[in-house]
This record gives sequence, C-alpha cells and structure tokens, in this order.
Amino acid sequence: MSSANVRVPAKINLCLGVGPVRDDGYHPLATVYQAVDLHDEVRATSREDGEITVSVQSELDVRSEVAFVPEDDDNLAVRAARLLRDRTGVTLGADLAIRKVIPVAGGMAGGSADAAAALVACNEAWGTGLSRGALEQLAAQLGSDVPFLLHGGNAIGGGRGETISPVLARGAYQWVFAMAHEGLSTAAVYAEFDRLTAGTTVADPVVPDALLAALRAGDAEALGAALSNDLTEAALSLRPELEDTLSIGIEAGALGAILSGSGPTALFLAADEQHSLDIAFALSSASGCADVVQSRGPVHGARVI
Repeated sequence: MSSANVRVPAKINLCLGVGPVRDDGYHPLATVYQAVDLHDEVRATSREDGEITVSVQSELDVRSEVAFVPEDDDNLAVRAARLLRDRTGVTLGADLAIRKVIPVAGGMAGGSADAAAALVACNEAWGTGLSRGALEQLAAQLGSDVPFLLHGGNAIGGGRGETISPVLARGAYQWVFAMAHEGLSTAAVYAEFDRLTAGTTVADPVVPDALLAALRAGDAEALGAALSNDLTEAALSLRPELEDTLSIGIEAGALGAILSGSGPTALFLAADEQHSLDIAFALSSASGCADVVQSRGPVHGARVI
C-alpha cells in the first residue's frame, strides 16, 4: 500500500470573456487564469480491492458548505481517479482524503482543484508514471479549469477554458478574497447570463490587450484597472448583496475589484502587503462576508508534497 499527498491552488480569473452559447450548451471563453496560494490538499492511499472512496475535511469557517461536497462517485476527484485508472489499466483502488480550504461553489475552482490533485496523487500512489502533459489531456475531459490547476502560474484559457497557453508575466500580486456566506451555482449564473443577453448580439470573447500588457510589465495598478468579468451582471442579479461587498473594497482603495469566475467570491487587488491588510480590515465588518483571506499569486499548480 502506497500513498501520495498533493497540494493544489485555487484559481482566479483576471478577466473572463463569455461568448454566445454554443449548440452543445457551453459558452466559448477567453480568460486569463492566475493560481493563488489558497490550497486544498488531497491524499491518495492505494488499496488492493479496487474501491475508490473519498472523505472531506474542512478548514473553512463556513463549514456547512462542505455538506455540498459529494462523498460518492459524483465527486470530481473520484471521477479523476477512475479516468486515470481507465486510461492506464491499473486495477488498484484508492482512498482519497480531501482537506478543503478553497471555498465550495465560490468561483475559485475548488472541485476542479481537487480533481487535478487526485490525478497527480493517484498517478504517484499507483506508480502509473504518466507525464504532466498526459495528465493535462485527461484533465481536459474532467472540466474547464482542471488543466490549468495542473499547470499553475498564469495562463490564457480558451475553448470552454480547458485550452491553456502560457502568458508572459512579471511580478507577484497581493490579493484579498471576500468569501460569501453561501456558494453560487455556476450553471445558474450562466443561465442568468443567457436570460439577460437573450435577444442581443453576444460578441466572441477576447482577452483585453491592456490586461496582457499589465502582466508583461508587472504593473499592479494597470492590472487592477484592466480586471473584467462578463458574468458580473448575472451574478449580481442572483445575489445583489455582492455589490455592497465590491463597493467596500473599492472604498478601501483596492486597485481593482472583481468577482472570481461565476462568483460569489469577490477579489480585490492590493498595492502591497500593508494595503492588503487595510482592505481586509475594511471587509471584515461587511455583513455579506463570511470570511476574508489575504493571498498572493501566481503560484505553482498541483504538486506532490
């Protein structure tokens, strides 16, 4: 019996452009991902009987959210382990133990992060020896964000978000995350986006040149000004109180404020660590915030520890 422990970061979207819904029900995306140092951990312990199990422990203040993490075959980490086993032909099973820090249904790809970590952990525990490139091919079958969470750093995402390419970038960035009291369904936000844009022409999404230029220069102020998210209106339509949270961070002097992905986590770019503390203090008394976390990025993707 062998085991492996993997740390995997959360992701944020520095921009999220959303195109018109396709025939398959998905929307084409143009996004820039950044991996940030808010990590889940997944431990995979091999077992001889072929069973794959999952258990979840929360490090979140909003512990009730973990009740929404499935502990059966619907868990994306279990699906990742099964996909790896089907691809390699191994007959072993695994006990997957997930320690959650990334918020559930928070727009930071917590489920996708656990799937990426499960691929790396089972690949190690089972000794299947797939390359990182081969794991990324499997990751693309699991979800839009999973390949990036193997990759980490900064990257442009295309297609449904699963096609990634490197970004020329300099510097590190200080972030403050305002966690909401409850999650927000990604499917519900996209459905609301479709409702709000019905009868209008939705343009094909592009990554703003100003954002790429800011990353190349390592210019935090320019990056803050270039943050964008086409799902903001839809998320605020479903959860109007998030607008108050964004306003508090802006009033505290954040260089930029945006919802992460489909929300409801709000993220704020700070000029430096002291500025990050000031923003976090201002947000800590906001009624819409369940927790406030300081973070930085970019960081590496899923790694064995």
